[in-house]
Amino acid sequence: MRLHIFKLILVSLFIFVLIGCCDKEEQKPETRLKLINVKLTREEYAFAVSKNNSALKDDLNNYINILKKSGNFDSIVAIYMEKGENESLKTGVKYTTEAVTKTDKNLIIATNCPFEPFEYIDKENNLIYGIDIEIANAFAKYKGLELIVRNIDFDDILVEVANGKADIGMAGITVTEERKKICDFTESYFKSSQRLVVDGKNTDFDKCKTLEDVNKVIKSLSNETIGYQIGTTGNWYVSGDGTEDNPGFVNIKPKGFKTTNEAINDLLLGKIYATVLDEEPANNLVEEVNIKDLQQKLNDNDNGTLK
Repeated sequence: MRLHIFKLILVSLFIFVLIGCCDKEEQKPETRLKLINVKLTREEYAFAVSKNNSALKDDLNNYINILKKSGNFDSIVAIYMEKGENESLKTGVKYTTEAVTKTDKNLIIATNCPFEPFEYIDKENNLIYGIDIEIANAFAKYKGLELIVRNIDFDDILVEVANGKADIGMAGITVTEERKKICDFTESYFKSSQRLVVDGKNTDFDKCKTLEDVNKVIKSLSNETIGYQIGTTGNWYVSGDGTEDNPGFVNIKPKGFKTTNEAINDLLLGKIYATVLDEEPANNLVEEVNIKDLQQKLNDNDNGTLK
């Protein structure tokens, strides 16, 4: 009899533990944002310079090659791509949103924030950081010039460079034939792509493996709003570039934003169905939002168990 009771107790304990485990599984949080693991484009970033300044382009190309051969370029990228231990190695610089007079003693960089890890502003010290900024700062020192960074709308960068109001455009700029009509570009320094970001509960793209799969899902939508940053290749992917080869998606409502953060905010508020962003900034934003959401759920519960 005692053996029988003991077995019953063991079975009861097993069931209790099993139920507890199931409850914990049910409490596992859903991510607020989801990055669809399909490259929508294949792009190469380069720095923009005026067509009238081939000497600057040659100098910058030469300096980028020096950085790459020395291994310093990879070190700069690693500082911003690998999270955690590299904060002390980052170099922040002051920036302005105002027009600056060009002289032979300064180097004016036009950029657009936020576009982490290439350029972003630290709210605590109000300095600008990023891969592009590190390269700009190092190049200015190499040339013996004062670095001036201007944070302006992305869509204005090439115009400012072409008009001589800025020496170099550094903002994760993809080289395209249309942009080559406005500015010259250095050799490519980074490969990227456009990626789709959706709400964490959105399962429409879960089975997508290729660009064709993603396009098929988007074409099946009706009057959904998809965001993008104005003037980027994401803009052209969503709404087209005015040519027959790329008409965009006529079945959805495209919505442009000045920054990637604005697009993400509207997605979080449920104002848009999805947004298309450059891969690295998309990775950073999705990770940041999901980590903050997880931390909030933990803090909201007294015993630290996820709700």
